[in-house]
Amino acid sequence: MTIEVRDVPEAHRFEAHLDGELAGFVLYSVKPDAIVLVHTEVLPVFEGKGVGSVLVRRTLEELRSRGTKIIPVCPFVTAYLHKHPEYLDVVAPDHRADFEAA
Repeated sequence: MTIEVRDVPEAHRFEAHLDGELAGFVLYSVKPDAIVLVHTEVLPVFEGKGVGSVLVRRTLEELRSRGTKIIPVCPFVTAYLHKHPEYLDVVAPDHRADFEAA
């Protein structure tokens, strides 16, 4: 099982492909100083296979490598960040307090 994640800027989303087939995506909108991660969706046939977690992790890693900050609106991304605080550096500073408060 190979999950490939790539940015598709014309569709404003990161897509996950499992063995070449679209398995899920993270929709985003672009702001001047950050990308808003709006919605994560895994197609029903791929649910329960870890696609969502891989998709979000690789999306965060790609945005980190670009030096791009995020504003997490999507509940799945928000939950992922609560479980993986090592990615909080990617969150826009004005939105980090929601994750740093224990």
